[in-house]
Amino acid sequence: MPLYNKLVRDYIPQIIEESGKKYRIKHLSEEEYTEELKKKLIEEMQEYLDAKDHESAIEELADVLELIHALAKVHHVTIEKVEERRDLKNQNRGGFKDKVFLIDVEDH
Repeated sequence: MPLYNKLVRDYIPQIIEESGKKYRIKHLSEEEYTEELKKKLIEEMQEYLDAKDHESAIEELADVLELIHALAKVHHVTIEKVEERRDLKNQNRGGFKDKVFLIDVEDH
C-alpha cells in the first residue's frame, strides 16, 4: 500500500473510493493544516519548475493559486486583500513585466 502522508484536495477520498480502493485519512488541526499547506506549496512550485510545456505549467500554476487562496484564509484575509497588497507593491516597486535583471550595485 503506497504511503502518501500529504495534504490532498477535498474530493480525493471520494475519487479513491469510487475507484474501489480503500484509504485512511485524518483531519488536521489548524497548525498542522498551515504547515501542510506550506509543504504543498513547495511541492507544487517544484512541479511548476519541472513542467516541460505550457499546458503542464498552467496546470501547476492553477495548483499554486489554489494554495495561495487557502493560505490567505489561514491568515484571515480574503484573496482580494492579497491582491490589494500585490497591487500596492506593483505601484510602489513595479512588477516584473520589464524583465529587469539586477547584476550589482556599487557600494560607497
